Amino acid sequence: MEGLKNTLEYLLTPSAPIFIVGALIVLLVPILVHFFVVRTTPYTTLPTILLVGPSGAGKTSLLTLVERGDKTVPTHTSQTPQPVELTVSAGGAVQSFRETAKEDAPGMHKKFLLMDTPGHGKLRKFAMDRVNTQDSLKGIMFVLDAAALDENLPATGSYLYDVLLALQKRMGAGKTSRGPSSIHVLIAANKSDLFTALPVSLVKSNLEAELGRIRKSKSKGLLDSGVGADDVGNEESDNWLGTYGAEKFSFSQMREFDLEVDIVGGSVLEGKVDKWWKWISARV
Repeated sequence: MEGLKNTLEYLLTPSAPIFIVGALIVLLVPILVHFFVVRTTPYTTLPTILLVGPSGAGKTSLLTLVERGDKTVPTHTSQTPQPVELTVSAGGAVQSFRETAKEDAPGMHKKFLLMDTPGHGKLRKFAMDRVNTQDSLKGIMFVLDAAALDENLPATGSYLYDVLLALQKRMGAGKTSRGPSSIHVLIAANKSDLFTALPVSLVKSNLEAELGRIRKSKSKGLLDSGVGADDVGNEESDNWLGTYGAEKFSFSQMREFDLEVDIVGGSVLEGKVDKWWKWISARV
């Protein structure tokens, strides 16, 4: 009892050591609490929808439209990825982006990132890096110009081939080595309102034919490279898009790798993007 009394008298008596200890407690305790809270609180990573496609297809215009609801805002060619945080209805019914924007009830929204990526050939590494590595990726929108597809088919097909092959490798070539979650692809045929635009059915058949041509060309190039027969067989199967050995390519072959490819027409200029928005809503 006497010892406790002496200790209390020492602590309550003003002195330099007591002031130093008190100051350290006041300064250090909040810092320690902060680090504890930071380390034990999980950060929420928003689901991501990636916008890819050749330059001039309308990716940045689409991003501006769904962000601001204004299709008249002038845009420019993207040089770096541009993520925008958006919301969709969290209810059972899928709403258009206009209806979602008007919904004010708390807890009725799901947040996600819509990320625009540069379409220029030298800048596509930004998109491909995210296709290969981004864990939060829930879907990819490949935007193309349906009114100029004939003249841009080789370049458009080449970019689409790279995206689909990267996803195929990510998901795994065999049933026992698939990725953790499926990533769906929407081919958004923009400018479908123009007189020169190809209908969705023709966009699909032209792309499938071009992807098949690219696949055959790459396979022949590998065989002509002088690599050993055994090595050619392994590398060819790893870099073969779709069902290995199939004579013709079709988007349905991607289901073998848990990849679903949809083709939907629309027009950013006319504000006709609700079908694309519904697709996004179903992914996030």
